[in-house]
Amino acid sequence: MKNLTILPADTYTVINKTILSDSDSKLISRLYQPIIGYTAVSLYLTLLDDLDKLELMSEELTHHHLMATMQLKLEDIVIAREKLEAAGLLKSYIKKGSVNHYAYLIYSPLSANEFFNHPILNVVLYNNLGKKEYEKILNYYKIPRINLKDYEDVTCSFNEVFTSVKGSILEIEGDITKRDSNNILINKGIDFNLLIESLPKEQLNEKCFSNETKDLINALSFAYNLNTLDMQGLVRNALNEKGMIDKMLLRKSCRDYYQFDNNGALPTLIYNKQPDYLKKPLGDNSKWAKMVYTFENINPYQLLRARYKGAEPTDRDKRLIENLLVDQKLNPGVVNVLISYVLKINNEQLTKGYVEAIAGQWKRLNIETVEEAMKITEKEHKKLKKLMETKKAKEHVKTQTPKKDDSKLPSWFNMDPDAEDATEEETKEMEEILAGLV
Repeated sequence: MKNLTILPADTYTVINKTILSDSDSKLISRLYQPIIGYTAVSLYLTLLDDLDKLELMSEELTHHHLMATMQLKLEDIVIAREKLEAAGLLKSYIKKGSVNHYAYLIYSPLSANEFFNHPILNVVLYNNLGKKEYEKILNYYKIPRINLKDYEDVTCSFNEVFTSVKGSILEIEGDITKRDSNNILINKGIDFNLLIESLPKEQLNEKCFSNETKDLINALSFAYNLNTLDMQGLVRNALNEKGMIDKMLLRKSCRDYYQFDNNGALPTLIYNKQPDYLKKPLGDNSKWAKMVYTFENINPYQLLRARYKGAEPTDRDKRLIENLLVDQKLNPGVVNVLISYVLKINNEQLTKGYVEAIAGQWKRLNIETVEEAMKITEKEHKKLKKLMETKKAKEHVKTQTPKKDDSKLPSWFNMDPDAEDATEEETKEMEEILAGLV
């Protein structure tokens, strides 16, 4: 569903691929909502309401219907839909035409047991809720243990109650509704050829790397931001005497490894791309548009790493960026502009108080797009410079505020958005930003 423009007039049909119970609603609100958010949960329930009386398939509806029902912008609905897809609750298909038609397939949430044993969802739920709330929910789903040591099992078997006799021929139907959940897809993969070659062959069982084990390793690598080299040592230490991977030990090792590098913190998830509806339309080849495109199509971590000349950014800077995305809820492209601006005028330093002050102002001004961020940056800097010059003229004394050298300003300052060709300096800056992304 990437890079597709969706319109209110585009139609959709909801298809139920599962059997949903009342307990599923509690599962989604208690376990999924802290991760995907209220809007995504609301969209899931709204799509369920669109189903017919038999809860099998909806009639053909427009996306304007969703907008009116949920009282949301279409862009917000698209983001919510993508979160449902990522969480395995929804699959989307498109049939292109003069009016595009979408098919939305609804799936069940994972069971509580599957959720709490999932290598990503469980960790993120713990981090988002905190220990106290997490344990409260965990205890809600725990089954009471009863000691049956002194009891005797007197349960009847099927053949003790029923007898098989000759009857009519029965044709087996295949299209019967059943409870069905959808797997969470993770495209980020480990190089298993490299991983397996790095392990001692005499210690490996030929069944060691099953599809289930590979899925677990991929999920752990995503959750804890581990690459193939990181995984080599962790998998080696998780091998048991039978040459198989101890999955619980591998989970614990990955978690401990991450916490050691992140001051005891656990990972969370963020919607980490600039939404397509907030991007500048393609087709403009001006230098301004090229700079906007650059900020829109990389993530803040990539930009920061490029500024580090390809080296790994410090944990302090990464936590500051995470705060802008998660706590301040700034869009990634806007964060890119903020990083670039502060590094340029503040001697390549991301001063926490300075960054957060700008972020707070942008949040209050509802800055959502890269262009808005670039324009407000130029406007505010010019205003500050004018105030400082006025103050100096009146007081005839030197201010303690560091002087901002115009030669260090980002290249979009004073740029004519309608100019066609980028200068050598502007081209160099865009190349520097992109240098670390190859």
